[in-house]
Amino acid sequence: MAGAIIENMSTKKLVIVGVILLLFQVFSFLVGGLIAPSPTTAVHYLATKCVDVRKHHQKSKWFMPWGPNQCEKIRDFDEATVKMIEANDIVFAVHIPLPNKEMSPWFQFMLVILQFDIAFKLVNQIEEGAVATIDVGLAYRDNTVSDWIEMAHSIEQRKLSCNFTTIKSPENEGRYYECDLLPFMEVGSVAHKYYLLNIRLPVNERKRVNVGIGEIKDIRLVGIHQNGGFTKVWFAMKTFLTPSILIIMVWYWRRITLMTRPPVLLEKVIFALGISMTFINIPVEWFSVGFNWTWMLLFGDIRQGIFYAMLLSFWIIFCGEHLMDQTERNRFAVYWKQVGPIVFGSFCLFIFDMCERGVQLKNPFYSIWASDVGTELAMAFIIVAGICACLYFLFLCFMVFQVFRNISGKRTSLPAMSKARRLHYEGLIFRFKFLMLVTLACAAMTVIFFIISQVNEGHWHWGDYTVQVNSAFFTGIYGMWNLYVFAIMFLYAPSHKRYGDEQSNGDLGVNSGEDIQLTTTITHVDGPTEIYKMTGKEAQE
Repeated sequence: MAGAIIENMSTKKLVIVGVILLLFQVFSFLVGGLIAPSPTTAVHYLATKCVDVRKHHQKSKWFMPWGPNQCEKIRDFDEATVKMIEANDIVFAVHIPLPNKEMSPWFQFMLVILQFDIAFKLVNQIEEGAVATIDVGLAYRDNTVSDWIEMAHSIEQRKLSCNFTTIKSPENEGRYYECDLLPFMEVGSVAHKYYLLNIRLPVNERKRVNVGIGEIKDIRLVGIHQNGGFTKVWFAMKTFLTPSILIIMVWYWRRITLMTRPPVLLEKVIFALGISMTFINIPVEWFSVGFNWTWMLLFGDIRQGIFYAMLLSFWIIFCGEHLMDQTERNRFAVYWKQVGPIVFGSFCLFIFDMCERGVQLKNPFYSIWASDVGTELAMAFIIVAGICACLYFLFLCFMVFQVFRNISGKRTSLPAMSKARRLHYEGLIFRFKFLMLVTLACAAMTVIFFIISQVNEGHWHWGDYTVQVNSAFFTGIYGMWNLYVFAIMFLYAPSHKRYGDEQSNGDLGVNSGEDIQLTTTITHVDGPTEIYKMTGKEAQE
């Protein structure tokens, strides 16, 4: 074998391959834009005020807001005052989903956001730094007649962040504060049909529990879950792409092993990129439809983190191997200054995820955003992650610029050639530069996707600001990654054909002298392509 497919394939065939990949890329965007619904759905709930008429609050009792066994209800707290019902006897009940609907495993996860409706009263204002203590229980069942089974119970604290936009005067009593949304609950699987939340706001004046939090009128919840239609499209894409990448990866490595020389670092990294792409592609999510695997969200984040680390490292090594002289290249240790921060950043992502979703495996009501320190850390993490992603892209652009400049410098050192040979090498350089520009475009889209994902992950926690990400963006970026990895493994696989095989005998006779001279100049360097050999040539002459 001699050279890579990117060099030895005819221009016509290469254009056909490129057009086919472009059509698949367009199709991946269209799948999300025309077939799949929006990725998530938000459902609003208003808690029903139930009265616990028992003297002792047994935890086995669950309060249903509607249905045949619904609780005794009150309309508002004025009614509770008239009936001499204490605050500790009021339970806010929320049934998920709404009446005559069912939850489904296809929803994948359930995120619940909480908002208090707090009225202004001169004698009961919200104190500075007020904290609401919430006694909450979560139960489930799979039919409308069976008993509720407790899934989780916790006592949580949420700091109130409310503003009263008008003058605090007697005339404005009864107006509502503008309060920020509060993170409340996240469940990593939706394995049951019905869920029930019972929320208490216990009051203890001696211990200053729920004192100074204003006059709470209502509790509103927003339930967010993945759309079942989007989940099916997503699973179908993964199921289709997994064998595609796996087959090209096996084919690529088989061609590498058939060579007489050992594989170089660039070829090993391309194979590792294929492995990481296969790892994120494997549709293990199909099992989440039949099993209550609450750790699937965390596992998905870990898989995506590994792929991010491998993809970013590959781009650094891919550019670096076309910059270094032969004495420095083909050694992974040379890249520790560039790859080290990527690995460290990925590890920080993992720790951050474990601090929230790892704990939520045991307590779905836990949130790192619930405390001031946690909120500041989370916000700082998202901002720093976005800045680092932008800096990485700028550094990659600089490396690509250096590669282009290096190629231009090496090209002038090649011996004089006939027009045919010169055009051949000009064609190789053009193909390589085009691939590098495609790489930059892919990197730019990946950085944008990463930043938007981080912002989208945290937007509920700092207010109403949100970034709308439609299904086409998700499926398009995911398809782009697969097509890019497919193209790299295909184009950099060793070719059976050597340049000149299709030339006539007369042309071979004319070019024999140049082949000898070219061999003594650059082909003593082992590598997948002529461009790789050219850029790694030691400046001896």
